Amino acid sequence: MASADEPRYNVDDSPTHDDGAQFSENELTPRARASLLDSTEEFEIIDNTGEDDDDDLSELPQLETVDGQDKGKTQNEEQKENSHDALENEPEESWVDVLGSGTLRKKVLIKGQGVKSRPVKGQDVTVKLKTSLEDGSVAEELDNLTFTLGDGDVMQSMDLCVQLMELGETALVEADAKYCYGKQGRNPDIPPNANLVLEVSLLEVKDGTDLELLTGQQKLDLANKKRERGNFYFQQADYVFAINSYDIALRTVNSSSKVDFTSEDEAELLDVKMKCLNNLAASQLKLDHFEAALKSCNMVLEQQPENIKALFRKGKVLAQQGEYSDAIAILRKALKLEPSNKTIHAELSKLVKKHTDQKNVETAMYKKMLGNLASSTTKASSKTSWSISWKWLFGATAIAIGGVALSVVIAARN
Repeated sequence: MASADEPRYNVDDSPTHDDGAQFSENELTPRARASLLDSTEEFEIIDNTGEDDDDDLSELPQLETVDGQDKGKTQNEEQKENSHDALENEPEESWVDVLGSGTLRKKVLIKGQGVKSRPVKGQDVTVKLKTSLEDGSVAEELDNLTFTLGDGDVMQSMDLCVQLMELGETALVEADAKYCYGKQGRNPDIPPNANLVLEVSLLEVKDGTDLELLTGQQKLDLANKKRERGNFYFQQADYVFAINSYDIALRTVNSSSKVDFTSEDEAELLDVKMKCLNNLAASQLKLDHFEAALKSCNMVLEQQPENIKALFRKGKVLAQQGEYSDAIAILRKALKLEPSNKTIHAELSKLVKKHTDQKNVETAMYKKMLGNLASSTTKASSKTSWSISWKWLFGATAIAIGGVALSVVIAARN
């Protein structure tokens, strides 16, 4: 099924992913695009030049022409102009400010079947979609786009606004770029930071897929679809949405099943799970969620102790946590498994240097502390020795004086 937001490039989940390279195993298939249909209607161009003066045109509406334009217009052109004029003249009150910020607005063009027919998160919806730029140029038209509401399968503006639509409703949506394709845009038809105008018709609403009833291949296809959506968000630097998509993919893989799977299905599902966990760790690392990223890496290594990507990311997490010795050991293990990997080698070299610098700083600090301690001990010893000497002197003097006084007393008595 075609998706309005499927990525158009490959994503590579490799150790170089965090440093700008792409994931090699997550290649995404190009999104199926619905072609624009050429109009087959025939139109008659009305031209009143050269008509006989005695023709009776009283029952025909008068034609209006604009200087510099053709006098005759097709029905499609007239409909577009009338629609555009109607939208411009529409009172502001007819627009619904979805987020209260003016960055996402919705207006009903054709009413639906009532509030009770609105879809809810988790349901599968099918819509007809026309996406246009602000200048009116059409970027794409999809007659049947199906997605799970609230899963992030489509751009955020669609996910938010379709929840407010009724079955059978057609609505116009004006969306800021950040709720569409953001700073990256979508090559080649949607430029960066492009605000979009969406015309959406809600055609069908049905309950979401029962994961327990899926065959092995169906579960694999669904999990891969969610994973690829996560890769799209990662490339867009929307790491929170990427985590959400990877999490949904993992829940799909880990769900219980009432259908028997073949050993090949089990192996392929495990492979997808490992890819999702690795990509999840990469997203969590981008958000500085180090404990969560470490957990994701460990889950991979429990199944595949020599998974290069998991080892690489675990090493980076440990380094971020200041555990340089453990991080170096992990990266050395990864480099041993793949000696030609320049990214691991560069990361390991950088980490070894950082660890050495830290040790030098600690050594200097310890020396300074020990030096101060030795100085303090010397001063204390000197002070103590003088104190003891004076005490002995005072004691001896007191004893001598006491002895003389006693002798005088005895002599006086005698």
